[in-house]
Amino acid sequence: MNIENTKAQMRKGVLEYCILSILKDDDKYASEILDALKDAKMLVVEGTIYPLLTRLKNAGLLNYRWEESTSGPPRKYYALTETGRLFLKELNGTWDELRNAVNLVTNTK
Repeated sequence: MNIENTKAQMRKGVLEYCILSILKDDDKYASEILDALKDAKMLVVEGTIYPLLTRLKNAGLLNYRWEESTSGPPRKYYALTETGRLFLKELNGTWDELRNAVNLVTNTK
């Protein structure tokens, strides 16, 4: 079994939750979301994030707006919808339960 594949699958499982959490306070464009994920050591490539943002938008959890940029083409800024905020709140509870369960099973804190 390949450890890198398992690690990638674990990260993939929480990626939507992480993206929604990054957007909870401020609208951000894709590069800022990628930077926040990289800063947190969540290794994600551009080819992964764009389809995910589209899926979250199509699910009604995100919306976006175009904004002119002083250093290039217009940027697409993503924001949580009210449905997205409620969904994130639910995921926060689920994450706490999951983290506690994993900690109990693996005897970690």
